[in-house]
Amino acid sequence: MKDPHRLPPAAARAEIVLPAGDLHASLAFFEDLGFALESTFPADAPAVAIVSGFGLRLRLDAAAPSGAPGHVILYRDDARAELLVAPNGTRVDVRPRVPAVVVPPLAASYVLTKLGDDAAWAVGRAGMRYRDLIPDRQGGRFVASHIRVGDGGEIADYVHYHRVRFQMIFCYRGWTRLLYEDQGQAFVMHAGECVLQPPEIRHRVLECGPGTEVVEIGCPAVHETFTDAALALPTAKHDPSRVFAGQTFTRHEQAKATWVPSDVTGFVARDLGIAKATRGLADARVLKAVDAAGNARRTHDGELLFDFVLAGAATLACDGQASAGVAAGDAFVIPAGAAFTLAGRSADLEILEITLPKSRGADAV
Repeated sequence: MKDPHRLPPAAARAEIVLPAGDLHASLAFFEDLGFALESTFPADAPAVAIVSGFGLRLRLDAAAPSGAPGHVILYRDDARAELLVAPNGTRVDVRPRVPAVVVPPLAASYVLTKLGDDAAWAVGRAGMRYRDLIPDRQGGRFVASHIRVGDGGEIADYVHYHRVRFQMIFCYRGWTRLLYEDQGQAFVMHAGECVLQPPEIRHRVLECGPGTEVVEIGCPAVHETFTDAALALPTAKHDPSRVFAGQTFTRHEQAKATWVPSDVTGFVARDLGIAKATRGLADARVLKAVDAAGNARRTHDGELLFDFVLAGAATLACDGQASAGVAAGDAFVIPAGAAFTLAGRSADLEILEITLPKSRGADAV
């Protein structure tokens, strides 16, 4: 009879799990020894780092308890997920080699984050500073971050990619120079512009201007970031139409954009090209107030309606919630079915609005 615990010789990768304690310090220690970083996540508050070297792959986990039994993770092409325990107590966690991106069930809620409310900034990937714009993560389905890229100059970044369902970056202030796989030479993304990062496209942040800030939104909230030291950017191949997991890279340039009448009363809109690039998975636009007197109630029926105030001010009122003033740097999420308004709008009000799936919603009755 075949031993169900005996695994055929097809293991593709293994990781030894070690308690990290202070992850930043532990990572620096192993890098000084000659280990190379392969992956880290989540980007806004790294808790896990995977390093390799000397024939070993180590998973430094800040949540792993010190003194716990040994823990090994095996990734296999032919495996189903299971947990085995060796006679000495070592846990052997067997996982499929390339698991599907897990998108947690949506836990929709109303969220309002204010820039001035003692906004907490944490050091994330590549030394960038992150502010969480959706603290409850909508059940783990979405993450949105206000990111201060750096003080200007070169960024200590590396070629990397993310295992995600959706991810886009909008430049709020300043500028940043970027490189993307098969998309040609490095380019500068200026304030008011954005990129759609398809799943697993390799890319790198090269430098930024002083005071550069971006807004990043992704699904799921916790996703892995992997390094790719073997790939040099820019790639020799130029293929702007290349499809990555059903999506294409897109870069929105404000100078080439036009404002058109919007379905939102009192606003014009600038489409950011996200719906086309994601084949309707998501949509994004900038809304600009042109009539401060309008006060139409809106609603939607999608997974997410996320707004980030780029400029100006207004009063946000949402069913069941106390009215609140919003201004530049503030963000809010409106759950499906809840009607909301933006009253008392300043003449310079501009809002970045991202929806999943592509949906313009409707005026509420």
